[in-house]
Amino acid sequence: MRTPPSLRTQLRSSRLTLRPPRTGDAERLQDALLANSAHLAPWQPAASGDPSARSTARVRAAIEEQRRAWREDRGYALLILAAGRDAPVIGKLELGGVQRGPFNNAYLGYWIAVAHQGQGLMTEAVGLALRFAFEDVGLHRVQAAVMPRNAASLRVLDKSGFRREGLAERYLEIAGRWEDHVLHAITREELAPAAPRSRRRLTLLGR
Repeated sequence: MRTPPSLRTQLRSSRLTLRPPRTGDAERLQDALLANSAHLAPWQPAASGDPSARSTARVRAAIEEQRRAWREDRGYALLILAAGRDAPVIGKLELGGVQRGPFNNAYLGYWIAVAHQGQGLMTEAVGLALRFAFEDVGLHRVQAAVMPRNAASLRVLDKSGFRREGLAERYLEIAGRWEDHVLHAITREELAPAAPRSRRRLTLLGR
C-alpha cells in the first residue's frame, strides 16, 4: 500500500487553509452543518440524512473514520477554513473511494457554506485539492458527478479544468429521488501548471 501523506498536512492559499479534520473539530463542524442544513439538503444522498439531526458524537465518529481512511489510503477528507488563526469551518472537500492499480482514481465531493458562495472560494479549494491529489497522494484521475441543475457546482468543475464525460441517468439517490448526474473527470496530465507564487502549500511532517 502507498504511504499516505501526513495527517498534519495543510494546504494553503491567500484566503483558505485545507487540512484533515481532527476530533476536536466535531463541535464547530456540527455548527457549520446546522447553519447550512437547508442549503445542503437538496444535494445530499438520502442515506446521509438531515445534517441537523447529527449529534456531536456522530460527527466525531465520522471524523475518526475519515482519519482511519486517510491512514489506510482509502480517502482524504479536508476541512475548508478561512485563512487566519481560529478560523471558522466554511466547508469540506473529500477525495473518496480511492482505487489504486490501473484506475488510480478518487471521487471528489465538496460543499461550502451558503454565506461564502459566489466568491471563487470553492474553485480555489478544488485547485488546492487537485494538486494534493496528483502530487502528494499520487492519483492519476479524479472524477466528480453533479446534478444538471446544480449550476454553481458545475461552474466550479468547469473552472477547475474538469472534462464533461456524459450523463449518468438515475445515478444517485439524492434527497429521496434517483437523480441524473453529469460525470466529470480530470487526469494528472490535464492539470494546468501552477503560476509562480499563485499557490502556497505547506505539508508538515509527522503523523
